[in-house]
Amino acid sequence: MPHTPESKEALDKMAQEIFELYLLVAIARSRRPTGPDDLSETEFLTLDILSKEQPLTIGEVQKRIGVLPAQMSRIVRALEEQGGRGYVECKINPDDRRRIDISLTGAGRVAYEKFRTARLSSMYEVLAVLGPDDRKHFMRTLRQIREAFAKGI
Repeated sequence: MPHTPESKEALDKMAQEIFELYLLVAIARSRRPTGPDDLSETEFLTLDILSKEQPLTIGEVQKRIGVLPAQMSRIVRALEEQGGRGYVECKINPDDRRRIDISLTGAGRVAYEKFRTARLSSMYEVLAVLGPDDRKHFMRTLRQIREAFAKGI
């Protein structure tokens, strides 16, 4: 859709504000305490995908989170060794021995839920500063943005 100069300038300012919010969130995340069981964003994404569907091949997970194959190998290796318990388990695919299936372990499910609960808690705190009408408006707008991302903008 063509933009008038005024609308492009307004969109540029809005995009900048969203980017500044992203930076604040990144800073807040970097300040949170870390421990031996802490997860990176890509490790969490891997566990999230596996919490919804498993087993999946490593290649299927890699494509869904959008990382390079070498990076996916590092992620899987880290998750196999995480906390000395292993959050994922890899097995040779019985139908195609060239493929490796990856599944979530019990420890992985616990770590996933713990990480997810912590993130939801911080989101709850942010939403709590908004009034009911502002939350409804925000959620309506957020759903539209999510739909745009889901369509591959």
